[in-house]
Amino acid sequence: MTTQQETRPSAATKPVRWAADAVAAMCEGARLRLDYSARSLWSVDRMIEDIRRESAPYVAVELVLRGFGAYAGEVIVRQAGGEWWASGGDHWVRTPDGRLWDPIDEARRCYTQDGSLRLLCRDATTGARRD
Repeated sequence: MTTQQETRPSAATKPVRWAADAVAAMCEGARLRLDYSARSLWSVDRMIEDIRRESAPYVAVELVLRGFGAYAGEVIVRQAGGEWWASGGDHWVRTPDGRLWDPIDEARRCYTQDGSLRLLCRDATTGARRD
């Protein structure tokens, strides 16, 4: 049987790095400090909205969205005591109640006006079910 300490490091390696890259890019480029708080996801949602309004092609922003999604996932991990899980190149966050959350895909949905990282985090950290 695999323990949490054994699964988190390998599953978390890439998303933690993507999140850190997003934090650094926002601090340097947009002068926006992301502090891994749930409140900071308001700013991330607004940044995605701004990118979408500029009509940037998805291919041009795919890595940025991945970074924002990984950042939101790391916020959930820290706020809810969750852990990263990975399979087949996809990454999810599993909260202590056993539910799986896909913040990277949620960032993509934000770009198409069908998602919110802030609301995903709220739902994951308060135990509310998301439809």
